[in-house]
Amino acid sequence: MADNGALTRPAPGSPQTGAPHDPWPGAGDPVRLLAGIADWLAGYGNPATRRTYATGLGLPATSSELRAWTATETGPAGWAAAVSAYAAVLGCDLHTPPGPASTRRPPPAPRGRFRELHWLRWCAAHRLDPLAAHTTHVKAWLDELTTAGAARATRSRLLATVTACYAHLADTGLSPGNPAALNRRRLGLTSTGQPDSGHALALTPSQVRALQTAAATPRRGASPLDTARATALVALLTLGLRASELCHLNRADLHTTRGRRALRVPGKGNKPRIVYLPDHAENALTTYLRTRDTTTTAATPAPRGHTTPTTSPLITTRSGRAYTRHGLWQLLRRLATTTPELAELAETLHPHALRHFYVTTAVEAGADLAHIQADLGHTSPHTTQAVYNHTARHPTRSATDLVATTLHPHDPGSRKDP
Repeated sequence: MADNGALTRPAPGSPQTGAPHDPWPGAGDPVRLLAGIADWLAGYGNPATRRTYATGLGLPATSSELRAWTATETGPAGWAAAVSAYAAVLGCDLHTPPGPASTRRPPPAPRGRFRELHWLRWCAAHRLDPLAAHTTHVKAWLDELTTAGAARATRSRLLATVTACYAHLADTGLSPGNPAALNRRRLGLTSTGQPDSGHALALTPSQVRALQTAAATPRRGASPLDTARATALVALLTLGLRASELCHLNRADLHTTRGRRALRVPGKGNKPRIVYLPDHAENALTTYLRTRDTTTTAATPAPRGHTTPTTSPLITTRSGRAYTRHGLWQLLRRLATTTPELAELAETLHPHALRHFYVTTAVEAGADLAHIQADLGHTSPHTTQAVYNHTARHPTRSATDLVATTLHPHDPGSRKDP
């Protein structure tokens, strides 16, 4: 069967069941799955980067492939619209027919020899729903890559892409967990002496303060409402909220309980929790809402007794719509580029880094793990502890300086016992 880029290849030795009406074999809800992946890809600002990651997952990533993928006879309801939305994220045009090939352009790059072993294609070949995959499936996939001759760097790169994608799917509630969150060192996918690339980005308090300062600093072309919005968003992210939770907050979720202003956060898995607002977050949010209410009538809360405020987003874009995860990523990276202390992190900074910051800072400040668990909405304290352990340790939790002082007691560069 010709490879048109779609996920229609049957498992080796199985009957040819991959028909046009089955664009994604094994996927229980391909429309929802593709929408979730598109949402993850949208978090990357460069369309070329999005296409690279889509290809790394095994998805069609060119206009011709996507035209073939959406040209199904009786696909599931909403399939064509889902493919069109996904194509828009990749910057692919599905409506303009391809023109004549240009003789000035170089020939297209050949298919990678492991293309059919990329994760989502491997799942389709084994009739495995990607949202039902477990770590045993991921390990079996890696074993097949090894058997096929894939180099360690190739396996590590493909696993990193799958891990990042599932982190988003788990964060948004599409996947019950991250089956690809494996220890790469134990799998032999990290070189000796190299740090485990799975460690989360660890921000310091001074870096977060610099981010807050950058948000509160008026930018060229930014209105007072823009500045107030950026300040409020960064302040709320420092409370350990998930990006998706922040984007789904409504105006009615802000309330007073036990004498404190707080947010009623819907939570992952539809498990609501209360998040109290410290002074800096309450002031930032109050300033933003007051500024918004005086500059636009669309965001003004309805009179008492009406039900419309429940659908009014807590934080809105300039057009009055709910803020998006993509918008949060762009905001953080834009702020980082304006701050010398954060400039080197601009390409890797993401909303979840502030959630990790909340965990590490709270633990090292002596907070009870059960309290942190409740703040974050984790089902188990083991999850909270795992997040903390996954982050690079604070220097004061290392004995390296003590050993160095013992070896070089008279070295002026040696650090004292903390």
